[in-house]
Amino acid sequence: MKTRMCATAVLLLVTAACATTMPRRQFDDIPLPTGLTYQPERSVVIESPSVKAAQLVYRGRLEPGSLGDAMRTRLESNGWRPVSRTTTAADGTWQVYEKDSNALEVHIYEGLWYTYLAISVSETLLPATADTKDGALQTSKLDASIDPPATPESGAASDRPTRSGDATFTRRVKDFFTNLFSW
Repeated sequence: MKTRMCATAVLLLVTAACATTMPRRQFDDIPLPTGLTYQPERSVVIESPSVKAAQLVYRGRLEPGSLGDAMRTRLESNGWRPVSRTTTAADGTWQVYEKDSNALEVHIYEGLWYTYLAISVSETLLPATADTKDGALQTSKLDASIDPPATPESGAASDRPTRSGDATFTRRVKDFFTNLFSW
Protein backbone atom coordinates (compact mmCIF):
# COMPACT_ATOMS: atom_id res chain seq x y z
CA MET A 1 0.00 0.00 0.00
CA LYS A 2 2.85 2.37 0.87
CA THR A 3 4.56 1.81 -2.48
CA ARG A 4 1.33 2.40 -4.35
CA MET A 5 0.86 5.77 -2.61
CA CYS A 6 4.47 6.76 -3.30
CA ALA A 7 4.12 5.76 -6.95
CA THR A 8 0.90 7.79 -7.21
CA ALA A 9 2.59 10.83 -5.62
CA VAL A 10 5.56 10.57 -7.99
CA LEU A 11 3.24 10.22 -10.98
CA LEU A 12 1.29 13.32 -9.93
CA LEU A 13 4.48 15.33 -9.47
CA VAL A 14 5.86 14.29 -12.85
CA THR A 15 2.55 15.09 -14.55
CA ALA A 16 2.37 18.52 -12.92
CA ALA A 17 5.98 19.28 -13.87
CA CYS A 18 5.31 18.42 -17.51
CA ALA A 19 2.28 20.69 -17.80
CA THR A 20 2.81 23.39 -20.36
CA THR A 21 1.40 26.85 -20.61
CA MET A 22 0.07 27.93 -23.99
CA PRO A 23 2.04 30.69 -25.73
CA ARG A 24 0.75 34.17 -24.97
CA ARG A 25 -0.69 35.68 -28.14
CA GLN A 26 -0.50 39.37 -27.22
CA PHE A 27 1.07 40.36 -30.51
CA ASP A 28 -0.30 38.59 -33.57
CA ASP A 29 2.55 39.54 -35.91
CA ILE A 30 5.22 37.82 -33.82
CA PRO A 31 5.26 34.12 -34.77
CA LEU A 32 6.84 31.71 -32.32
CA PRO A 33 8.49 28.37 -33.08
CA THR A 34 6.97 25.26 -31.54
CA GLY A 35 8.58 23.71 -28.48
CA LEU A 36 8.51 26.83 -26.30
CA THR A 37 6.60 27.24 -23.04
CA TYR A 38 5.34 30.64 -21.90
CA GLN A 39 6.73 31.76 -18.52
CA PRO A 40 4.10 34.06 -16.93
CA GLU A 41 6.11 34.65 -13.76
CA ARG A 42 8.98 36.12 -15.80
CA SER A 43 6.81 38.13 -18.20
CA VAL A 44 5.16 41.54 -17.98
CA VAL A 45 2.58 43.32 -20.17
CA ILE A 46 1.87 47.05 -19.97
CA GLU A 47 -1.08 48.57 -21.82
CA SER A 48 -2.24 52.17 -22.17
CA PRO A 49 -4.65 53.84 -24.57
CA SER A 50 -1.85 54.69 -27.00
CA VAL A 51 0.74 51.93 -26.59
CA LYS A 52 1.05 48.28 -25.63
CA ALA A 53 4.41 46.99 -24.48
CA ALA A 54 5.55 43.67 -23.09
CA GLN A 55 8.41 41.44 -22.25
CA LEU A 56 7.29 37.90 -22.89
CA VAL A 57 9.58 35.08 -21.76
CA TYR A 58 9.49 31.54 -23.14
CA ARG A 59 11.69 28.54 -22.49
CA GLY A 60 12.36 25.27 -24.23
CA ARG A 61 15.00 22.74 -25.02
CA LEU A 62 16.10 24.17 -28.33
CA GLU A 63 19.54 24.94 -29.70
CA PRO A 64 20.11 28.73 -29.28
CA GLY A 65 21.61 29.12 -32.75
CA SER A 66 18.74 27.40 -34.53
CA LEU A 67 16.19 29.27 -32.38
CA GLY A 68 17.82 32.57 -33.40
CA ASP A 69 17.72 31.62 -37.08
CA ALA A 70 14.08 30.49 -36.80
CA MET A 71 13.06 33.75 -35.11
CA ARG A 72 14.88 35.82 -37.74
CA THR A 73 13.22 33.94 -40.59
CA ARG A 74 9.74 34.13 -39.06
CA LEU A 75 9.97 37.80 -38.14
CA GLU A 76 11.33 38.88 -41.52
CA SER A 77 8.57 36.95 -43.29
CA ASN A 78 6.04 38.93 -41.20
CA GLY A 79 7.46 42.29 -42.28
CA TRP A 80 9.83 43.01 -39.37
CA ARG A 81 12.97 44.77 -40.60
CA PRO A 82 16.21 43.69 -38.89
CA VAL A 83 18.14 46.53 -37.28
CA SER A 84 20.97 44.71 -35.52
CA ARG A 85 22.14 41.34 -34.25
CA THR A 86 24.71 40.78 -31.52
CA THR A 87 25.97 37.48 -30.09
CA THR A 88 28.25 37.07 -27.10
CA ALA A 89 29.30 33.97 -25.22
CA ALA A 90 28.12 35.33 -21.88
CA ASP A 91 24.83 37.02 -22.83
CA GLY A 92 23.56 35.02 -25.80
CA THR A 93 22.02 36.59 -28.90
CA TRP A 94 20.25 39.95 -29.15
CA GLN A 95 18.23 40.74 -32.28
CA VAL A 96 16.52 44.11 -32.81
CA TYR A 97 13.74 44.68 -35.37
CA GLU A 98 11.34 47.45 -36.33
CA LYS A 99 8.05 47.56 -38.20
CA ASP A 100 5.66 50.50 -38.69
CA SER A 101 7.34 52.53 -35.87
CA ASN A 102 7.07 49.52 -33.53
CA ALA A 103 10.16 48.12 -31.84
CA LEU A 104 10.99 44.47 -31.14
CA GLU A 105 13.95 42.99 -29.32
CA VAL A 106 14.64 39.26 -29.18
CA HIS A 107 17.03 37.93 -26.55
CA ILE A 108 18.02 34.26 -26.71
CA TYR A 109 20.14 32.87 -23.91
CA GLU A 110 20.91 29.57 -22.21
CA GLY A 111 20.03 28.72 -18.63
CA LEU A 112 21.06 25.64 -16.67
CA TRP A 113 18.47 23.31 -18.28
CA TYR A 114 16.61 25.42 -20.82
CA THR A 115 17.11 27.89 -23.62
CA TYR A 116 15.20 31.12 -22.96
CA LEU A 117 13.57 33.44 -25.46
CA ALA A 118 12.73 36.93 -24.14
CA ILE A 119 10.74 39.11 -26.51
CA SER A 120 10.54 42.82 -25.64
CA VAL A 121 8.07 44.63 -27.87
CA SER A 122 6.22 47.93 -28.03
CA GLU A 123 3.27 48.59 -30.30
CA THR A 124 1.70 51.97 -30.97
CA LEU A 125 -2.07 51.56 -30.92
CA LEU A 126 -4.51 53.25 -33.28
CA PRO A 127 -6.11 56.49 -32.11
CA ALA A 128 -9.46 56.27 -30.37
CA THR A 129 -12.51 56.34 -32.62
CA ALA A 130 -16.00 57.66 -32.03
CA ASP A 131 -19.29 56.89 -33.78
CA THR A 132 -20.95 59.62 -35.82
CA LYS A 133 -24.64 60.07 -36.68
CA ASP A 134 -24.37 58.26 -40.00
CA GLY A 135 -22.67 55.23 -38.39
CA ALA A 136 -19.21 55.89 -39.86
CA LEU A 137 -16.24 55.83 -37.54
CA GLN A 138 -14.31 59.05 -37.10
CA THR A 139 -10.95 59.41 -35.38
CA SER A 140 -10.91 61.71 -32.40
CA LYS A 141 -9.27 65.10 -32.91
CA LEU A 142 -8.09 67.82 -30.60
CA ASP A 143 -10.30 70.90 -30.42
CA ALA A 144 -8.52 73.59 -32.43
CA SER A 145 -10.59 76.38 -30.91
CA ILE A 146 -8.68 76.35 -27.61
CA ASP A 147 -7.17 79.77 -26.97
CA PRO A 148 -3.41 80.02 -26.45
CA PRO A 149 -2.18 81.05 -23.00
CA ALA A 150 -2.38 84.78 -22.27
CA THR A 151 1.21 84.98 -21.05
CA PRO A 152 4.13 83.57 -22.99
CA GLU A 153 5.92 80.56 -21.55
CA SER A 154 9.12 81.30 -19.69
CA GLY A 155 12.46 80.02 -20.83
CA ALA A 156 14.07 79.78 -24.19
CA ALA A 157 12.66 77.45 -26.82
CA SER A 158 15.71 75.20 -26.47
CA ASP A 159 14.97 74.75 -22.73
CA ARG A 160 11.47 73.42 -23.31
CA PRO A 161 11.02 69.74 -24.07
CA THR A 162 10.06 69.09 -27.65
CA ARG A 163 7.47 66.58 -28.72
CA SER A 164 8.83 64.22 -31.33
CA GLY A 165 7.32 61.34 -33.28
CA ASP A 166 6.57 57.78 -32.35
CA ALA A 167 10.19 56.71 -32.87
CA THR A 168 11.32 58.54 -29.73
CA PHE A 169 8.49 57.08 -27.68
CA THR A 170 9.20 53.61 -29.03
CA ARG A 171 12.86 54.07 -28.14
CA ARG A 172 11.94 55.15 -24.59
CA VAL A 173 9.75 52.06 -24.15
CA LYS A 174 12.54 49.86 -25.45
CA ASP A 175 15.04 51.50 -23.09
CA PHE A 176 12.57 51.06 -20.23
CA PHE A 177 12.40 47.30 -20.80
CA THR A 178 16.14 47.03 -21.33
CA ASN A 179 16.83 48.77 -18.03
CA LEU A 180 14.00 47.00 -16.18
CA PHE A 181 15.24 43.51 -16.95
CA SER A 182 19.00 44.13 -17.07
CA TRP A 183 20.11 43.94 -13.47
